[in-house]
Amino acid sequence: MSYSPDGQRPTAYQQGYQEGYQQGYREGLQQREHEAGAPRRPARARRWIIAGVSVLALGGIAAGVMTYFEIPPFTDKGSSVSFGKGNGGAGQAGGNQQASHSKILMPTGPAADFKNSMTLPDGTHVAVTTVTGKKSGFTGKVWVWAPKEYEDPKYAKSGFPVLIALPGGAGYPNNYWMGTDLGLQTSISKWYHEGKSKPFILVMPVLNPQPDDKGIYWDGSDIPGQPKMGTWLTEDVPDFTKANFRTIKSRDGWAFMGSSTGGFAGLKAVLQHPDQFKAVIASGPDIVPDSPLWKGHDKEKAENNPEVLAKQLIDKKGPDVYLAFQVGTNESNKKTLPDVQKFIATYGKGPVHTSLRVIEGGQHNAKTYVPNMGEGPIQFISKVMEGPVSD
Repeated sequence: MSYSPDGQRPTAYQQGYQEGYQQGYREGLQQREHEAGAPRRPARARRWIIAGVSVLALGGIAAGVMTYFEIPPFTDKGSSVSFGKGNGGAGQAGGNQQASHSKILMPTGPAADFKNSMTLPDGTHVAVTTVTGKKSGFTGKVWVWAPKEYEDPKYAKSGFPVLIALPGGAGYPNNYWMGTDLGLQTSISKWYHEGKSKPFILVMPVLNPQPDDKGIYWDGSDIPGQPKMGTWLTEDVPDFTKANFRTIKSRDGWAFMGSSTGGFAGLKAVLQHPDQFKAVIASGPDIVPDSPLWKGHDKEKAENNPEVLAKQLIDKKGPDVYLAFQVGTNESNKKTLPDVQKFIATYGKGPVHTSLRVIEGGQHNAKTYVPNMGEGPIQFISKVMEGPVSD
């Protein structure tokens, strides 16, 4: 990344370097004009060059430090971000005035206060805001990213599909999918241009209400007596997205993805709310709820069990859902692959459509899962989803 936003060296570096170079050039000419035996003048040219280079080096070090610690003007982190400004984007409420037959939902508002978390090489932003869920009562951070096409005037009146990306592990206070080191955002863009993926808006909420440092987690569910994380993920986060982005009204534009416990939460959300969500990519997921917080709440635990939910969906004969699993052969939990295979064999029928990518040598981590999403899972769900759509 350039230390200077405009790609030019700051004046201090440039001036020091140029002065040293010019002074050295003049001194060199004077010395060459002396006759043999004439007294030599001190080598001030060398000193000027050293001074100029020193200013340059120190300036570079200072800029690097300021960039590392994200001190303006060497970073745009923390600056305001407006998605689709002028194109019916965030904050330009219009959803309530749309015709009922419209396929798209314009942002309903109110607009969130987005701050830039990082800028990608293509100029797109991962932004973050804090959301208080009206239905769950939970307050947490949500990161968002929209592909470059979202800002394209050609799509100014188009609704985009949404992929709610859930992390594994604590999932608090950060959602690790918001970090560009895993390459999820750049991969979505790449896969779209390769014809493999829809141009998804990525929505990346916190998964849990607090760290799981004591082995406590919430299974992305409304566990009695606990924060309503199921409502947060399946109602508040979608409502927030609809308030700020041009989305698709039908469930054909809504999906989940996640790894580990985030994979479980996404899988369960789609099976529990098939009228709202159509597909999920579940990587190295748990198959059944296993939080210790379920103790004494067997009825509610069963209501959040993907096996129970899948059977109910089959018995009701729909609606159709699409579950793309991927599991590594070197998962830390050796039961993960056989558990997923058993689930597919038992419940992968009727309206429950499944696919499985077995990753040879794959481990239980996001760096394994992201590149392999492009080898089948992203195509599997993209084929049945819509977007961008317009009336």
